[in-house]
Amino acid sequence: MIDFLTTAPLWVEILLVVIIPTVIAMLGPSLIRRFVQLEHLAINNEVAGFKFATIGVTYAVLLAFSIVVVWEKASDAESTIEREAGAAATIYRLSNGLGEPKRTDLRTAMTRYLSSTIKDEWSTMEHGKSNKPTWEALGDLYTAMIAPGAADDVSIKTEIFNQLTVITQARRARLIAADGIVPGPVWAIVFLCAFLVIGFTFFFGTQNLRAQTLMTGLLAFLIFSELVIVIALERPFAGGIKEAPTPLVHVLQDFAPS
Repeated sequence: MIDFLTTAPLWVEILLVVIIPTVIAMLGPSLIRRFVQLEHLAINNEVAGFKFATIGVTYAVLLAFSIVVVWEKASDAESTIEREAGAAATIYRLSNGLGEPKRTDLRTAMTRYLSSTIKDEWSTMEHGKSNKPTWEALGDLYTAMIAPGAADDVSIKTEIFNQLTVITQARRARLIAADGIVPGPVWAIVFLCAFLVIGFTFFFGTQNLRAQTLMTGLLAFLIFSELVIVIALERPFAGGIKEAPTPLVHVLQDFAPS
C-alpha cells in the first residue's frame, strides 16, 4: 500500500490519505455516543485531557521528525542532480583541451549518458530501479578517456577523471534516494499512532456534538495532511512531488551537438 501511495499522483494521495480518513474520523464521535452516554464520557474529560496532551505531543514529535528526514532527503536529491549537471558541464568544457579523436569521443559519450539519464533512467527511478543502458553509457565515458590517443595535458585528463568520479557518485546517490528511506515498521507506527490520536478524541464528552465532530475533523485533517507531506517526499523521483532532470536538460541543450 505504501509503495502505491508514494508513487501515486498527488490528488490520489490527498484523496486516500486526507479526505476519506477525515470524513471517517468525523463519524467517530456520533458512533461512540450511540453506545456510551454523554454523562459517562464527560466525567473523565479532565483526566483524559492530560493524557491526550501527552499522547499528542509525543506523536507530534514523531511526525515532525519524519517530515524533517524526508524533507532533507528531497533537498539532498536536488543537490545531487545539480552536482551531477555541474560535473557534466565541466567535462564538456575540459574536453576542448583534448586532442582528436578523444575530444569527439568524450563529448559523444557524455551526450549519450545525459540523454539516457533523462529519457530512460528517470522513469525507472520512479520504481527505485536503475537503467542498464545508462550504466553502459557511463562506462563509455571512462572508455573514451582510457583509450590511447594523443599526448594530452595530464592535468586536464586528471581533472576530467575527477569530474567523472563526481558523476558516478552522484548517480549512485540518485539511485539510493529513489528507493525510499522510511522503513516499513516506521510507516506502520506513524499510521497506527495517527489513528490512535484521532480515536482518542472520540471519548471526550461535550454538550455540543457538532462542535466535537468539527474539532475531530480539524485534527484529523491536520494530521493526515502532514502525513501526505511525508508520503509525497518519501521518494524524491516518484509520486506527486518529484524532482525533474532540469539541470541535466540544460547542460545537454548548452553543450550537446545540434
